[in-house]
Amino acid sequence: MLQLLVFLAGALVAQQGQALRLTLPHEPGMESVELEWQGHRVPYVQISDEWVAVLGVDLETKPGEYPSEIKIKKNGSLERRSITVDVHKVTFPTTQLKVAGGYVELSLANQRRAASETKELNDIHKTITNVILWSEPFLSPIAGETGTNFGHRRVFNGQPRAPHGGADLRASTGTPIHSANRGRVVLAKNLFFTGNTVILDHGLGIYTLYAHLSQIDVKKGAMVERDQLVGLAGATGRVTGPHLHWGARVQDARVDPFTLVNLAW
Repeated sequence: MLQLLVFLAGALVAQQGQALRLTLPHEPGMESVELEWQGHRVPYVQISDEWVAVLGVDLETKPGEYPSEIKIKKNGSLERRSITVDVHKVTFPTTQLKVAGGYVELSLANQRRAASETKELNDIHKTITNVILWSEPFLSPIAGETGTNFGHRRVFNGQPRAPHGGADLRASTGTPIHSANRGRVVLAKNLFFTGNTVILDHGLGIYTLYAHLSQIDVKKGAMVERDQLVGLAGATGRVTGPHLHWGARVQDARVDPFTLVNLAW
């Protein structure tokens, strides 16, 4: 998905499942900038002579115009500026998949495990670190791979499930998987659905996820650099074969991770 970022008469035009880079010129006396969007707080950071933020539009955000507000603390006072986010629809295909029955009809024990892990992931993604931990553009975790299936409506063994919230990258078992950018490891363990999984916090509410790994090579709490090895590709969790599932959340919005790669930085 190509980056689409257009301002028209105070409107920001975006697509479902997109990450957008927002900028605001620095003005004398500016102390902080923040966007309120769909109940989410989108922090800006000052970089040189401008303030920068990354906004996430969830893949299931309904198309339409969303009035939003930019809050600017300036010379000790709060200034408010209105902006409209105009979300355009993306048509996502439906994908039929065949997996082991235990990943569709869950046992009571696995239901409890999956629910506990979902809460853990939600708590992670709802946490916004008000700093920017990177200074260079995002990369694909596998050089040359562009990914498929983001947003596809998935049907497992004939049963509809949630849309696919990440991109699938081709990889055989043992393929090195690298960090998309500098960040802190906030999760590095085996999960029921995604198998061996690593999640990195890049700051500003941006998280990337690396799933179905055969091996994890980082520890929770560690800082990793851009393009650092985080693990090896595999087929753990609910999969049809070896590959990398690469996901991204921006202020808890599920976005195509390649829209992060496409951001100008």
